[in-house]
Amino acid sequence: MKRYLFIMRRPPHQGYRLAETLDLILTTAAFDQPVGVLFCDGGVLQLAPNQQAEPADLRDTAATYAAFSVYGIDKLYVEQESLSQNGLAAGALILPVHPVRRRDINSLIASHDIVVPD
Repeated sequence: MKRYLFIMRRPPHQGYRLAETLDLILTTAAFDQPVGVLFCDGGVLQLAPNQQAEPADLRDTAATYAAFSVYGIDKLYVEQESLSQNGLAAGALILPVHPVRRRDINSLIASHDIVVPD
């Protein structure tokens, strides 16, 4: 089995790529592969509560994030510095996350076999 780490850097509602990446995450987990997700830079905004998809034809990603627990995706990491830069706190996000300091990101990446950037 390979350990996957998906790195989410893009802010929400910036086109269809986020929805495609979320589909890839769920598909990988559906095949019983260990999946981790790292949110950093503008990607931490994906976890902010009370979001509205605009334009209206973009999929609401909050429902997809709610499915993470069903697929056994519980290794969710967020870069602390990105949270601070975006005025967010780990406890106020829509998913439970493990904060990671920027200096420890390389170790996190090295602990996975396959890394998929968004």
